[in-house]
Amino acid sequence: MTRHHFPESFVWGSATAAYQIEGAATEDGRGPSIWDTYSHTPGRTLNGDTGDVAADHYHRWADDLGHIADLGLSAYRFSISWPRVQPGGSGRFNQAGIDFYSRLVDGLLERGVRPVATMYHWDLPQELEDAGGWATRETALRFQEYAAGIVGALGDRVHTWTTLNEPWCSAYLGYASGVHAPGRTEPAAALAAVHHLNLAHGLAGRVVRELAPAAELSVTLNLHVIRGASDSDEDSDAVRRIDALANRAFLGPMLDGAYPADLLADTASVTDWSFVREGDEKLIAVPLDVLGVNYYSSTLVRAWDGVSPRSDADGHGASTSTPWVAADNVDFLPQPGPYTAMGWNIDPPALTELLLRLHQAYPSQPMMITENGAAFDDVVEADGRIHDDRRIDYLRRHIGAMADAREQGADVRGYFVWSLLDNFEWGYGYDRRFGIIRVDYDTQVRTWKDSAHWYQRLAATGKLDSAQD
Repeated sequence: MTRHHFPESFVWGSATAAYQIEGAATEDGRGPSIWDTYSHTPGRTLNGDTGDVAADHYHRWADDLGHIADLGLSAYRFSISWPRVQPGGSGRFNQAGIDFYSRLVDGLLERGVRPVATMYHWDLPQELEDAGGWATRETALRFQEYAAGIVGALGDRVHTWTTLNEPWCSAYLGYASGVHAPGRTEPAAALAAVHHLNLAHGLAGRVVRELAPAAELSVTLNLHVIRGASDSDEDSDAVRRIDALANRAFLGPMLDGAYPADLLADTASVTDWSFVREGDEKLIAVPLDVLGVNYYSSTLVRAWDGVSPRSDADGHGASTSTPWVAADNVDFLPQPGPYTAMGWNIDPPALTELLLRLHQAYPSQPMMITENGAAFDDVVEADGRIHDDRRIDYLRRHIGAMADAREQGADVRGYFVWSLLDNFEWGYGYDRRFGIIRVDYDTQVRTWKDSAHWYQRLAATGKLDSAQD
């Protein structure tokens, strides 16, 4: 039975990130990024894995575009490696790096696939981190210059420019809990990074408006669905506090033109927010053609009673420091399964809830699901097939949840599965596999999993069937 039928205009795509797939870490003039430094630091990643080779996409890009075309996808979301095109994060641009992305964009267009380019997917040039990183205003200004260079080079050939991917992770996991590069554990720096990432978005967005007026402008946020353990005032306040850090710290300045007052009050013991200068919030609020939404799992919180052992089951990696700045009175509770290989709970209705909440708050704002997918322990059968039924079930249920939100009025125009390929999964190295296409890291051979064939049929027909069909 067909549960949902998507219109022909609906965008079916897949997504990747430069450091996770490209490899060629020191080739053709690429400079080091914070993720090169972090992954080469002993103890930072599982098994000491690095992105030096990854999925070798830098050399195999044409074949990978062939897979995208064979899947019948209408769009491909990739990221541009800042240190590949501007090795030091300022000054000269690297023509070899620009040429790589120019070939990639032209290759997509030749195959009838929309290029969706993310300017920043976490690989800050190391020189900029050495000068203070996202905790300093200068980095946002350098990002503006980088945006001008890459948008000027690729011009209107890129259909959609996405300024940032998941600035929540860049700020809080990179500068508060330290489980992502650059691995700092400085709460005040994390909040400064929140603002300077927001500012970078606004500055780069205005560059796109000026240099590529025909292109669409986007940003991608990993918005959290936060539920309270009870309806008590204390648990409701815990939800409010985490919502401010996780969601409204970005939605506020980007879409409302101001930081929420409760966020500033909650974090006053950490910083006075004096890094926000007059006019910044207006700069950040550049109008968006589409809001990118990344969703994987939901969050359950309660007010800490001050006595019981603290629970930190937020799904964002183990650390002695928390990403949740000034939220020491909040518990993050384990949730019932099933779980993915990341240990994340599977909660499709939360996606419907998230999209409807966004639609209610911003009724005229179009959206796309720019990442959704699952890591599971795939098994290669004797005949070479990968029967990843759990991934298919995950995708089916979440795409159905998205369709439910659309049918209730949410303006969701596309879906990008994470990920096209198995890849370097940040702190988890090569142990977690999200791809609908398997990568044998020894041979770099690509093999379609059953989920790839399933997604190919969905993209071709626009029909989402129930599980038994």
